[in-house]
Amino acid sequence: MRLRSLDGDRRSGDTPLLRTVQLGRHFQLGPVTVRALKGVSFEMRAGDFVSIVGGSGSGKSTLMNILGLLDRPTAGEFYLDGREVSRFSDRQLSAFRNRAIGFVFQAFHLLPTLSAVENVALPLLYQGVPRPERWRRALALLERMGLRDREDHRPAQLSGGQQQRVAIARALVTEPRLLLADEPTGALDPAMTAEILGLFAELNQQDRVSILIITHDMKVAARARRVLRLQDGVFADGA
Repeated sequence: MRLRSLDGDRRSGDTPLLRTVQLGRHFQLGPVTVRALKGVSFEMRAGDFVSIVGGSGSGKSTLMNILGLLDRPTAGEFYLDGREVSRFSDRQLSAFRNRAIGFVFQAFHLLPTLSAVENVALPLLYQGVPRPERWRRALALLERMGLRDREDHRPAQLSGGQQQRVAIARALVTEPRLLLADEPTGALDPAMTAEILGLFAELNQQDRVSILIITHDMKVAARARRVLRLQDGVFADGA
C-alpha cells in the first residue's frame, strides 16, 4: 500500500517545513569555549529530500540533536512547521517532537523483546491510540516495507536491512512532519545500504515523505535531492 501523503494537511506552501537562522551551539569545557556550530542557516520544504554531510568534528551530530529537538541552540532561531521551537519549554519540546519527527538511527534501536509489529506500534501506544488502530497502522506499514510475513519476528530473527525497515516503519507510524535519519546505513553492508537508500527515494518520490539524512558518507548523501556540506560548524558552500 501507499502511505497517505505526510505533507498534505498542514501549513501554507509558502512556509518552510524547517528553517534555521544563524544557528549556533557553544559548549564550555573548563576555560575553553567550543563553538560546534557557528551560524548555520538553511531551509527545507515539505516533500524535500535533503542530506547534511560532514566528517568527524564538523558539527553534524550537534546540528542533528538540535534539529531533532534533543538539544537547544545557544544562538539563532529554529523554526519547524512554522513554529519557533527553540523557545519551547522542555515539556512542549517533548510533545512536539513526538508528533512532528520520526527518527531512524544507525543502530536501529528496536526493543529486542518485542516483535516487529509491536516495535512499530509502540509510538502509538505512547500517544494513547487504541490497540486495534495501533495494530492496523503498524501492519499496514510493515506491508509497505515488504515485511508483512515478518510481523511476529523479533529483531534478532531479522537481517540488518529488515531491522532498518522495521525502524523506518516505526518512524512513520505517527505520520510525522519530518523523517530524520542519523547515519541510517552505517551498520549495513553495501547491498543493504542500496536497498535502504532506494526505499528512502521511493518514500520521498511516491509518498512525498520529507526526509533529512545526516551522514559522513558522501555516497549516501548524494542519493538525496539536495546535499549540504557541513565543515567546522558552518556550511561549506552555502545552503
